[in-house]
Amino acid sequence: MQVEQRDELERVIAERQAAGDLAAAATVAIKGYGPEILGFLFVSTGRQQETAEIFSDYCEDLWRGLPAFRGESSFRTWSYRLAYHALARARRSDARKRKRVTALTELPEIAGVVDHVRTRTLPHLRTEVKTAVARLRERLSEEDRTLLVLRIDRRLPWDEIAGIVDPDSPSPESSKRLAAALRQRFERIKARLRELAVELGLQD
Repeated sequence: MQVEQRDELERVIAERQAAGDLAAAATVAIKGYGPEILGFLFVSTGRQQETAEIFSDYCEDLWRGLPAFRGESSFRTWSYRLAYHALARARRSDARKRKRVTALTELPEIAGVVDHVRTRTLPHLRTEVKTAVARLRERLSEEDRTLLVLRIDRRLPWDEIAGIVDPDSPSPESSKRLAAALRQRFERIKARLRELAVELGLQD
């Protein structure tokens, strides 16, 4: 998505939310950012069914959290924060099987958009990941793959990534320390990828 398209999407979401039309705001957001959030989740998990379930969790978190969204970050960054924590919950427990507070089936207009984005995007993602880069990433831990996607694929700055990983950081100084730690971890991941590339015969 080009910067101009992203700016327009952010504007439309903000307008819908300001008008009190949360269903429309959620619909626009999921249509606009859903495919790249799905891509982020799929690269992190490598499993289609799990990705679909976590994406549903993300969409429900978006719907529940939308009334409280105040635009302190971009909607895109906030979306990645929701997706990151939905992914973290799935890693910790079988949270995807919990009884949901707001079932998407109760919101048919949004449920239809979620299903449309999911069914159109996941098959394409399965083809995309059958590349040399994907094979390398599959050798990393899920946490390392997540960080790689946020930094390389989504090109998010380190301060935003720190805000996604820990939105409740108590001070700017602690956020800076976290950003620095994530940057160092990223350098270790790159070194590991170079080692794997040599191991798989993709690099001399």
